[in-house]
Amino acid sequence: MPKVFITRRIPENGIRLLMEHFEVEVWEDEHEIPREVLLEKIRDVDALVTMLSERIDAEIFDAAPRLKIVANYAVGYDNIDVEEATRRGIYVTNTPDVLTNATADFAWTLLLATARRLVEADRFTRSGEWKRRGVAWHPLMFLGHDVYGKTMGIVGFGRIGQAVARRAKGFGMRILYNSRTRRPGVEKELGAEFKPLDGLLSESDFVVLAVPLTKETYHMIGERELKLMKPTAILVNIARGKVVDTEALVRALKEGWIAGAGLDVYEEEPYYHEELFSLDNVVLAPHIGSATHGAREGMAELVARNLIAFKNGEVPPTLVNREVLSIRKPGFE
Repeated sequence: MPKVFITRRIPENGIRLLMEHFEVEVWEDEHEIPREVLLEKIRDVDALVTMLSERIDAEIFDAAPRLKIVANYAVGYDNIDVEEATRRGIYVTNTPDVLTNATADFAWTLLLATARRLVEADRFTRSGEWKRRGVAWHPLMFLGHDVYGKTMGIVGFGRIGQAVARRAKGFGMRILYNSRTRRPGVEKELGAEFKPLDGLLSESDFVVLAVPLTKETYHMIGERELKLMKPTAILVNIARGKVVDTEALVRALKEGWIAGAGLDVYEEEPYYHEELFSLDNVVLAPHIGSATHGAREGMAELVARNLIAFKNGEVPPTLVNREVLSIRKPGFE
């Protein structure tokens, strides 16, 4: 059977599926696999299952002469040199759709937690400070920001951006969006308005980032953009950390250019930024947007389905680089 190496333990449903069709080896350590170990492990593999933390580039392809397909356990694939993979006839797949709702839910988790100062309030309560303060209720205690009926701006209007918008509709919000492509059908369905980025930033009470990381989106939110936002606005980033200039964001939060931020992604991961992490007006999560049982199991199954389809000589369901089809047919022959 073809051999597949998996760079982190994924949910068992995916591994069981793969074991019916492949010889499977899994990196069992919780920590990401060291680069030198990965280069050694892939010397005789036919397929590779990767995480966002692995950089998959020419060096990896050189070390794996039998490699025919890379299945990324993620929607984004900015960790993979897709152009180089295509040139070598290597297929690349990802895991869209199955984590859309979980990630959209988490965008709203960050939004609501930031708007209503939930983390601050939790810390105040569980530390015993509420009891020590001796004030049961006060009209000015932990005042936050209203959400219902406000304006939501979504930057990036793919599957996840649209799912965030559907939830905003339930909150009676005006919905603005910006993306590379106008989406008239979705505009009509959700009552969403397309706006240039500057207009979206200046009009929105909440801005949710849901764009892929590309050369064009790197630091697309910097000092100029943050100063366009309302001083009462909240920024939520569920995209990629490098979409936002962190140093500019810290100044924005400290100096009151914006009211707050909810972050699930960072410029480097894992990450620690003493100044950012000390601020009360930011809610922080360790890249867990898709961390539900259903979403992660769905991702594992889709990874397996992609590899099994390829083994059977079929086009993988979520092939990223369709140009590769003109270079080599699917299959391990």
